[in-house]
Amino acid sequence: MANIAVQRIKREFKEVLKSEEQNQIKVDLVDENFTELRGEIAGPPDTPYEGKYFFLDKIPETYPFNPLRYCKPIFSVTGAICLDILKDQWAAAMTLRTVLLSLQALLAAAEPDDPQDAVVANQYKQNPEMFKQTARLWAHVYAGAPVSSPEYTKKIENLCAMGFDRNAVIVALSSKSWDVETATELLLSN
Repeated sequence: MANIAVQRIKREFKEVLKSEEQNQIKVDLVDENFTELRGEIAGPPDTPYEGKYFFLDKIPETYPFNPLRYCKPIFSVTGAICLDILKDQWAAAMTLRTVLLSLQALLAAAEPDDPQDAVVANQYKQNPEMFKQTARLWAHVYAGAPVSSPEYTKKIENLCAMGFDRNAVIVALSSKSWDVETATELLLSN
């Protein structure tokens, strides 16, 4: 990574450490290396993500001219995040702090009319309680949050016991409104 990028990351790292949002966002070094960071976002209050932490990492070689990458599927079953600043609206003026705060805001205010994942958006609109339970489960599976829905966890375990891949099971159940029969049909059709 170019020296200018490392210098900028060091400056942005310090900016996050000194920010007033320290209890909401955090950045840590991986192996004391400024080219590999781990960002944490606190789940916003009054959301299914409250009290959970979500992680981002991987500083690209071309940072700050290309956006940060993320590693956890917290916004869709594929791991994609529908946030314009991580796509076509990225600007080199963006910082680690502004990206983390933008992602936290996205967790607090879903955009079901401009979704990354149509199945999730439909669930959000048609069955908000199921959406919340699914979001809590994803937070458990992908962000290490406590188990919040033993019923959903049992459905996952039952299908995994049949030999299906855990992530495929979660995707199938989530997309089929947690109906085991239709999720099983989907898994068998793939």
